[in-house]
Amino acid sequence: MGKRIFILIIVLMSIALIGIIFVQVFWIKNTILITEEQFTSNVKIALAKVSDDIRQREFDDFYEKYAASYKEGQLINGSDIRNFIYERIDTVSNERYTYTQSIIEQNYKVPVEFFENDSIDFKEIFSKEDFFVAKNIMLDNSRGNKTELPEEHITKMGRIKEAEKSLLVQSFDATRSRIPIHQRVNNTELTLRLKSQLDLRGISTDFKYGIYSNGLATQVKSDYFKKEVGKSYMVPMFSDTEGNSNYQLFVTFPKKKNFILSSISKILVLSVFFILIIILSFVTALYQLVRQKQISEIKTDFINNMTHEFKTPIATINLALDAIKNPKIIGDKEKVERYVKMIRDENKRMHIQVENVLRISKLEKNQLDVVKEPVDVHDIIEEALTHVDLLLKDRGGVIKLNFKATLNDVMANQFHLTTVFVNMLENAIKYSVDAPIIEIETENTHKHIIIKIKDNGIGMNKNVQKNIFKKFYREETGNIHNVKGHGLGLSYVKKIIEIHQGQINVESEKGIGSTFTINLPLI
Repeated sequence: MGKRIFILIIVLMSIALIGIIFVQVFWIKNTILITEEQFTSNVKIALAKVSDDIRQREFDDFYEKYAASYKEGQLINGSDIRNFIYERIDTVSNERYTYTQSIIEQNYKVPVEFFENDSIDFKEIFSKEDFFVAKNIMLDNSRGNKTELPEEHITKMGRIKEAEKSLLVQSFDATRSRIPIHQRVNNTELTLRLKSQLDLRGISTDFKYGIYSNGLATQVKSDYFKKEVGKSYMVPMFSDTEGNSNYQLFVTFPKKKNFILSSISKILVLSVFFILIIILSFVTALYQLVRQKQISEIKTDFINNMTHEFKTPIATINLALDAIKNPKIIGDKEKVERYVKMIRDENKRMHIQVENVLRISKLEKNQLDVVKEPVDVHDIIEEALTHVDLLLKDRGGVIKLNFKATLNDVMANQFHLTTVFVNMLENAIKYSVDAPIIEIETENTHKHIIIKIKDNGIGMNKNVQKNIFKKFYREETGNIHNVKGHGLGLSYVKKIIEIHQGQINVESEKGIGSTFTINLPLI
């Protein structure tokens, strides 16, 4: 994958992620706003219903009070009767239909001693409905007389209370406006009605209320109520027929925000959950893309390095074979043996490279058979020195030993632990610009032996130190082949140390050198 395509994919994925998150956040915000508007609408409807119910209750009490008292009043106008008549004659069936309605108003003056204001005219209103059906069918008998069939008659009588109430509205407004608010409604009634209407509309959060008269608080209010501009809901109380009112009911909800969020909590949780999944998926995908790109580059470098590692021994073997085939040399036994030894050494070198790769592969799959036995760490280190002796002498280097550890027996596999030290010593030699000076020091802790391998090589920066134990990793130094290798040595070292329940870490400074510290448990 090209660098431009890789960057383009990341940019497109980022734009898509930001867009999805923006849409989700916008949708959540709109949901909260819609829920808040619905809450406000339900509260206003509930308050209006409470105001109407209280006014209706007060008016019903007022009406019943006058209705029960009119009998003790004085009849001043007698009865006022209004008649409405409707009649139709059907000539086909020879029938006459007659409908009459009478409105009877009986006027009373209720004595003043019953109420707080002047006497009030109270009207008791009745409705009387009559329905007649007359059949006039003329029959000729033997005497020549005419006969009229009997008349049908239906009468309904009833009291019209609603009409009586409507006539008392103005008297009611004038009478009740003089009464203090706390005598017209109390906290208990107001609390119960508010709670009932709010619960009916699904609003179950705590509320505070207070009735104000022209901006001043009255006695009718809940504990700790405080009118807040922009946060209080208001409805007029005890409005007259023209809609005017001297009282206003204010209601606040201290936990309104929590209630609104809790009402859509499931939707919010699901939205946040899916947003997190999207972000996690994006980060994971991005990480995998970057990692795959790195692995692809590392494997390409690895193949290049391995190809370079094999090219030299293969070329040497070909040259040796061509030399042996030369008639002048094939008869020289000493030269033939030297060339055969050269072929054997180069073949062994390639075999070691293949074994390293296969060994790492087995380690990754946990298929490497590591049989442990008691071994002396000092003996293992000295054996490893013999493997790098020629390489060290070729570079004119020196190794200083400082064995301070008195307890140095561990449970380990001799071959693999020896290979670990050989790898580390070879790296110390290869990555030294001048003649390598290597110091190996051992010491004991309570339950462990600590081995420190210090060199005067090129050193590493912090980023390299974090990646040095990763498989295939090699520091780029302009020409990736300036130091031979395939990036598997330290990965193998770390795996083997971990199999032995040990730890390895590195401290390094660019241009000064590195110190590798191995910690292994004692027997």
